[in-house]
Amino acid sequence: MPLYEHVFISRQDLSNAQAEGLVEHFTTVLADNGGKVVENEYWGVKTMAYKINKNRKGHYAFLKTDAPASAVQEMERLMRLHDDVMRVLTIKVDEHAEGPSIQMQKRDERGDRGDRGDRGDRRR
Repeated sequence: MPLYEHVFISRQDLSNAQAEGLVEHFTTVLADNGGKVVENEYWGVKTMAYKINKNRKGHYAFLKTDAPASAVQEMERLMRLHDDVMRVLTIKVDEHAEGPSIQMQKRDERGDRGDRGDRGDRRR
């Protein structure tokens, strides 16, 4: 079956338990349609770059799935109809990355970004 990664943002006024309950709900929807969630991560409440439906923050959740396209379409359809879900992003991947996502890694573990060349001596 194809592999997918999903990120969805739910409203900021939900509790953490309600936001994690949405993950469980959509996991069940996927399982009922012949797919499975390989891994899920709750990223917590994060500030967005711009307001969505008058919300400045939102609960972010990440799902790695192994499911047929029809199951993913049904899950996306239900996400878009759900009042608490503000945005959904689904991408098809060749393989899932091992370990936690970049959002869950500590800043020290992400590695050195290196010199971008835009800082330093600009005086001449």
